[in-house]
Amino acid sequence: MYGTIFRMTPIPGKEQEVYAIFEEWGKDLQSNIEGAVAGYVMRPDTYTGVLIAVAMFESKESYESNGKDPAQGEWFAKLRAVLQSDPYWEDGEYMVAR
Repeated sequence: MYGTIFRMTPIPGKEQEVYAIFEEWGKDLQSNIEGAVAGYVMRPDTYTGVLIAVAMFESKESYESNGKDPAQGEWFAKLRAVLQSDPYWEDGEYMVAR
């Protein structure tokens, strides 16, 4: 499996919108994305304004294909509009996943 773990900082007062945008991805987009496995957003117990998210795909190819999809670009534009800055991404292969 392949994917990304990323950190993002919502604009103050926009945290709930971030969650809603991710719910939209899961409901409206995920089933149309070949190779999409899962997506998670975590609000750490030590929350300092930074959320952590994980996206998992069957392969690097499916991950990269998703990144090139115009629908994904439109979705990301909605997300980016409620963030203070671009997310910090760590892409890579999941070595253990259950």
